[in-house]
Amino acid sequence: MSKEDQNKQQKGGKPEGKGPAKEGGKDAKRGGPGGAKKSPVQHEAAEADSGPRVPPRLQVQYDQSVRAKLGEQFGLKNPMAQPRIDKIVVNVNMGRHLEGAKIPPHVRGQVLDTINKVTGQKPVVLKAKKSVSNFKVREGLETAAMVTMRRDRMWHFLDRLINLATPRIKDFRGLPDKAFDKQGNYAMGLTEQGVFPEINMAEAQFTHGMNINVCFRNSNPKLSKFVLEQLGMPFRKPDQK
Repeated sequence: MSKEDQNKQQKGGKPEGKGPAKEGGKDAKRGGPGGAKKSPVQHEAAEADSGPRVPPRLQVQYDQSVRAKLGEQFGLKNPMAQPRIDKIVVNVNMGRHLEGAKIPPHVRGQVLDTINKVTGQKPVVLKAKKSVSNFKVREGLETAAMVTMRRDRMWHFLDRLINLATPRIKDFRGLPDKAFDKQGNYAMGLTEQGVFPEINMAEAQFTHGMNINVCFRNSNPKLSKFVLEQLGMPFRKPDQK
């Protein structure tokens, strides 16, 4: 190669060698401590660090008051042997609105939105496991929506159900006290979603109810009823003759 060709290669190679170095320097300056920005995770952590966790009101009442009464009246002084609420399941049936093989979009959307507002949790759509000709239901069709709540969300929902929803039931005379199974789980139903203050009935296209199941551990009907009564559940009082 001639000297002129070597000089051209050297002159052409200098900018190529300098380019990446400059870009690397810019990137280094951008990522330096002065120009660095906080990641979304750091922002969320900073916002979430607003103080210690405040336990739900009914949970505090159960731990401080109901547990002691269980030990006095039933002799259950061991906390592991005492009945406790495990979960709350909310279920809304949509099978009666089936049109052929599908649920109308407005029905499905309203039911899911209602459960989401009431429980603060995204519901799961259930499909039929068996075909029932009398109800015009085929296997695999969507028939209901369900939510399972645990821990803090469960306690908050139970608090709103006892103190806000049940007093708004029309002609309310108390909840039935015999709706317990052998394991102590309690089942109740609501005929109208408007008893919850989160629901605006002026925007609702139709009225529907919901089934609510309060599931217990280490319990029986007598223990579960005692726990719910101590938490404020308004059971129906026996008629006095």
